[in-house]
Amino acid sequence: MTLNFAKLFACAALPLALASAPAAADIKIGVLVPDSGPGGLFGPSTRNSAMLAAERINRGGGINGEQIELVFADVGVPPAEAAQAALRLWKGEGVDAFVGMHDSAVREALLGRFSGQVPYVYTPVYEGNSCAPGLYITGETPSQQLAPVIPFVMEKESVSKWYLIGHDYNWPRDTNALAKQYIAGAGGEVVGEEYVPFTVAEFDSSLQRIRESGADAVLITLVGGGSVGFNVSFASFGMDRQAIRLGTLIEENTLAGIGSENANRLYSSAGYFASIQTEAAAAFAADYSAAFGSDAPALNGLGQSAYEGLMLLAALANKAGSLDVQALDEAAEGTAWSTPRGDNVLRGRHMAQTIYLADGTGGAFTIVEAFESVPSSEACPS
Repeated sequence: MTLNFAKLFACAALPLALASAPAAADIKIGVLVPDSGPGGLFGPSTRNSAMLAAERINRGGGINGEQIELVFADVGVPPAEAAQAALRLWKGEGVDAFVGMHDSAVREALLGRFSGQVPYVYTPVYEGNSCAPGLYITGETPSQQLAPVIPFVMEKESVSKWYLIGHDYNWPRDTNALAKQYIAGAGGEVVGEEYVPFTVAEFDSSLQRIRESGADAVLITLVGGGSVGFNVSFASFGMDRQAIRLGTLIEENTLAGIGSENANRLYSSAGYFASIQTEAAAAFAADYSAAFGSDAPALNGLGQSAYEGLMLLAALANKAGSLDVQALDEAAEGTAWSTPRGDNVLRGRHMAQTIYLADGTGGAFTIVEAFESVPSSEACPS
């Protein structure tokens, strides 16, 4: 497949840059990605996946017969700055809808700015229970990533004492509030819990606390570079001999940063990995490779989610016949669309999905178990 990205997107490689519009485009979609900050390593694959989705949408007739263009902005900045960047796209650039792959603190700031006046598809892993007019979710929630996985891992690895460590904001805290229930329900106990600022780059004191706690399992809700630094230090302390690790935001780029020598007994739970062997995933991987080459940023669940979000936005708008928020809200329940994760249906503004447990030992993810069509208990009332 040959993609005309020069026409679709003129300045993708520039941090903080906005996409140039193709002359014939009628609909502008703001794509909000972290080009900076702890999540910056997710930015390049997110941009690539979004461009791939835009090309497919335009090739299929666009949205209600109109071609789309992507307008990108960096939201790897503090939430107030991210909200201002989105506001500039909306009010200044005339963006008609947004797809966001960024942290939950930024999402909450954006919801305050948007006030249900513009469609907004939020795509990454998140803590659940975010419900607002015009908001639609494709990412995994804790009940999906952890409810089936924690008991399975505890039995498989014969572990029971958990230490929880994450960055200090709502996603890790809300995720761990549910994780405690799943651990207790499986007969385990939490022996330690801590949250660190995004600025923390040294984890020696945390690792000492983990060692002294006697934990034989660690649940990691650190983001991007913070997760890399923690996991490298974890292995250098020899902690991989004491405890397994389970992450809910450790994807292929993060694993590459951690390195094969530091990934012993490191697990990840997600709805997508590049190693998934399904027809839909294989077709997406082939298209991605053809478009961006063998040296492109690695495929991963977070980057892929932008593709998924754009495809959902197109499906919603084509079903509703409009990008009007009220029309989209009325059409949302039961909207079906297809992505690299397979065939999806929107229920309660979220989607049930297959959750994969992958083992990163050796520096590449191997699928250990698949939990089919796991619903989200953090979905919205329909």
